[in-house]
Amino acid sequence: MEAQPVPKLEGTNWNPGLEEELRKLWETENNYRFEPNKDKKPNFVLDTPPPYPSGKPWHPGALTQYSQIDMVARSARMRGYNVLYPVGIDRNGLPVEIATERKYRIQLRKTPRDEFITLCKHALDDIEAYMLELLKKLGISGDFENKYRTDSEEYRKLTQWSFIELWEKKLIYIANRPNVYCTDCGTALADAEIEYEERPTYLVTNRFKVKASDEELLVATTRPELLEACQLVIVHPEDERYKDLVGRKVIVPLFGNEVPVAAHPSADMSFGTGAVMICSYGDYHDVQLFRELRLREIVAIDSDGKMTAAAGKYAGMTVKDARSQIIQELQEAKIATKVEQIQHRTPLCERSHTPIEIIPMQEYYLKQLEFLPKLRKLAKAMEFHPDMHRQILSNWIDSLTTDYPISRNRYYATEIPIWYCSKCNEPHVPKPGRYYRPWKDESPFKKCVKCGNQKFIGETKTFDTWMDSSISALFVTKWNRDQAFHQATYPASIRTQGKDIIRTWLYYSMLKCYLLTEKAPFEHAWIGGLGQDASGRAMRKSLGNFMDPEPLLQKYGADAFRFWGASEANLGYDFRLSEDRVAGAGKFLTKLWNTARFIGNFPEPKRPETLTQTDEWILAELASLIKECKEGYEDFNLFVPSTKIREFLWNVFAAHYIEMVKGRAYGDVGRGEDRDAARYTLHLIMKSMLLLLAPITPHITDHIWRRLYGSKTIHLESFPEAGQHKVAKAESQELMEFNIEVWKTKREKGLALKDSIKIEVPKKLKGYSADLTRMHHIS
Repeated sequence: MEAQPVPKLEGTNWNPGLEEELRKLWETENNYRFEPNKDKKPNFVLDTPPPYPSGKPWHPGALTQYSQIDMVARSARMRGYNVLYPVGIDRNGLPVEIATERKYRIQLRKTPRDEFITLCKHALDDIEAYMLELLKKLGISGDFENKYRTDSEEYRKLTQWSFIELWEKKLIYIANRPNVYCTDCGTALADAEIEYEERPTYLVTNRFKVKASDEELLVATTRPELLEACQLVIVHPEDERYKDLVGRKVIVPLFGNEVPVAAHPSADMSFGTGAVMICSYGDYHDVQLFRELRLREIVAIDSDGKMTAAAGKYAGMTVKDARSQIIQELQEAKIATKVEQIQHRTPLCERSHTPIEIIPMQEYYLKQLEFLPKLRKLAKAMEFHPDMHRQILSNWIDSLTTDYPISRNRYYATEIPIWYCSKCNEPHVPKPGRYYRPWKDESPFKKCVKCGNQKFIGETKTFDTWMDSSISALFVTKWNRDQAFHQATYPASIRTQGKDIIRTWLYYSMLKCYLLTEKAPFEHAWIGGLGQDASGRAMRKSLGNFMDPEPLLQKYGADAFRFWGASEANLGYDFRLSEDRVAGAGKFLTKLWNTARFIGNFPEPKRPETLTQTDEWILAELASLIKECKEGYEDFNLFVPSTKIREFLWNVFAAHYIEMVKGRAYGDVGRGEDRDAARYTLHLIMKSMLLLLAPITPHITDHIWRRLYGSKTIHLESFPEAGQHKVAKAESQELMEFNIEVWKTKREKGLALKDSIKIEVPKKLKGYSADLTRMHHIS
């Protein structure tokens, strides 16, 4: 027996403390720098979601998704691509303003704009540093050196440039229309910023007197505070109860105005009394009928969420107070025949969770309705991973009924670059190429093109945050900044994001980029699921089930967290997080580590001329594994390689093959050629597994690779090729079943694994007889 070498891997567990050393080494090596078509490799461009510094701790579901995106990037490099993996931070929009108001106990409208913007930046800087550090701890291989911020002058300049081009193409217009409005946030909202929740409310049934008669019409409503804005009552054309009232007038209670009764198919005969009051504006249905029937608009609620002068004695009251007061008066006057509490599907602002109002306002709109047929074609042509989430986009496109309102009454966002003539109000849009702040900067115009006036008033509104986010693919590919770079990298290869922002980030990116470039912004859409707790509930601080991911990274290491994230759920499905699950992933790393330690005991020989049947069998299993893993990576589905490798390592390679060839590998018995065949096969499989795992667990695989197979990083290698080794599945199954049966028999007889046993090797397995006899101590 030859002397055994000292193991090259020390300890019986992977030490997560080594991860930091590896990350420092990666920084000095600078292995991930991108240059278009470097080494004549095809480009692979990721349009990644710049994380939003919303607070500490970071949501573990979001961090999991960023680890999976990194796996997509790393696997693309190992598939032979030159990868552009940008790192950005999304620093625009309403959430940072709300967080700033809370942190500094101030109000946006009562704070000088410059001062408020400065405080927003300070609030963002602290959280951004924390998030970037967490991404680095996770082993993200993106371009941190050239990270971008969506509130930088360079990014905002490009957002304004895109607006100016769309304005010049006459795709943007100004109009006074009913807008979805959040009274808490103080700004208009797009449809995609609304969520719905079943909330309790009152359904009030009121007597409307029929004009010039003793008859009454019972009308049920959940918005009695809008009685003063009622302009019509509708009933269904087939509702026999009200046929005699159609065409007549009824008197609105408390306010006394007369309104007609009309038949309309949108009336729901089963809700309330079947008679519906149409007012400006209780909901989208009201808006549609006001447009369709050209009714006279009465503005009952202002932008502060209070009743206007149109409400008479209720003017100045909040909507909630006015509703309570009016219900009380309707009951006291015996006008309300029924007041019942019901569960009502209530539209809410997704950020403040406040019930929205619909208020007529002058806003900027981007045309989208006339382009919906083209957008449907783009959505159909785009490759979705998984395909099931394409339906979310298709349903959203089909639901759109208005153009996109792009202006907001906020401070911390990109300004709309427009100045108005102080005399005739003619809008003036400057040339692109600069970052403009019309609320602060001097007008770049000398005189009005329409009336010659020399005084201008700068626009104070800002863009909706999706106007910024929707150009991420253009920004990272240097649109309008480096034409050669842009042509080489646009459209992006893949958009990676969660399913929760398909209606917003994905859709608005498609819309704007198509209008600007006549192309879809990316070829593939990778859609991840959402993180939940161990019971499958949404993980929220308010529910008390929120987990801080940082202690998990410190305790178990980034690779355990990453492997858990890859193997927990199939692509596109929600995944559950618990410490036990991450700890379980850590056990797999321990198995990998100890397998590598064992193999590291042996020198790696050259390929021998002949291999045993056992070696051929495991290499056939390896070939199948390589094929399945590469298919998973090509589909950007990390669940496939992670689960396939875990199954192979634990239940095939370690459990069966290693046990079968230990004796040969140590050189205890047989010929030197058989020993070398075992050692060669062990090393080949270990190298292949490390290569296949490298995108998922980059730290442990790189450390083992450098210790066993050379000083250069594994992350510059390519995936292994599947060999031509073939063994029938039935034979493979029979081999493993035989081993399991022998182990079971020994347990039943009270024998240790090293004890001898009398048993016959099946005829079909005679080619494995020598290894099986040695492994099981068959006598």
